Amino acid sequence: MSHGQGSALLVDLGERSYEIHIGAGLLARAGDLISAAAGSRGFVVTHPIIARLHGETLARGLGAFRAETLLVPAGERQKSIRRAAALWEELLDRGADRRSVIVAFGGGVIGDLAGFVAATFMRGVSYVQIPTTLLAQVDSSVGGKVGVNHPKAKNLIGAFHQPRLVVADVTVLSTLRARDYREGLAEAVKTAAIADADLFDWVERNAAALSRRDTGAMAHLVRRCCEIKAEVVRADECESGPRAILNFGHTVGHALESLTDYRSLRHGEAVAMGMVAAARIARLLGLLSTECEERLARLLLSLRLPTGIPGTPTEAILGTMRSDKKAIAGIPRFVLPRAIGEMELGVEVPEATLKEGLKEVGASE
Repeated sequence: MSHGQGSALLVDLGERSYEIHIGAGLLARAGDLISAAAGSRGFVVTHPIIARLHGETLARGLGAFRAETLLVPAGERQKSIRRAAALWEELLDRGADRRSVIVAFGGGVIGDLAGFVAATFMRGVSYVQIPTTLLAQVDSSVGGKVGVNHPKAKNLIGAFHQPRLVVADVTVLSTLRARDYREGLAEAVKTAAIADADLFDWVERNAAALSRRDTGAMAHLVRRCCEIKAEVVRADECESGPRAILNFGHTVGHALESLTDYRSLRHGEAVAMGMVAAARIARLLGLLSTECEERLARLLLSLRLPTGIPGTPTEAILGTMRSDKKAIAGIPRFVLPRAIGEMELGVEVPEATLKEGLKEVGASE
């Protein structure tokens, strides 16, 4: 793979198929890539920090692609109907129409929000993902799940709306704060844990290179994670069954994010905690060996990710999980590991086991 030019990966969804371009220095070619895939006039949705760090590079790279910028404050709390409504209003004020292209230039929050706005504005306009965080590059920018949060649960209001293109420039990851970079590694570990024991081995062996943000290591990780996600999405675009495998660690993780009002925990940190909880529950049910559980925790620790949920009340976690959109009749469904690379979907866990598992990884009474 040429890191300078990047290489394209196809997400094969028939007429909704699109390419993911992965490599270093891709912002410089963004205009050509977008014009070929989506159109000639757009609106870049981003936040002030990304605009300050990378806005000029993108503006130069857009070239003949005419784009105006819509700024959104940073933070998970911006993923709201209120912020989406403000963007609808701004698009109308600036003369956006059904041929306009929305460019999501940021992390998962910007991608989910801008994608949701694209899915709903004038019954759906084209959008392009230019993810600027590791978490967005390995996970949230691919697959077309877009949405906003509701006070009762994360991502409760949303749609499936596939992008026309994803441009993952690994160069931009060098400007991420350490904590923001690490949370992306949690989603990468999740991807390896659900589907690819070889990738899990590779991450274990290359943890140091990934921690120091080696460009080649990052590009390989992003590409392999995108390949896995593209395959899962191709098999089950609208999450009717097998795509639920991507929710490993998310049942408890989303509950923890919701309980902390999306303020103190990063999404990837919550997923790391959720994976550890799910692995413990799987071991208590006799699905998973102690060795595999310890291996997962050891890898997360080596990447400086949290491996426990200290102090959060068990009952509060259970209550929040019951209103999760993946729950059926108030009963949360779990994705639980049988081994590294092998998952069991839709597991109903007895409440006593749930409570025991949560307490064993640090939840309080």
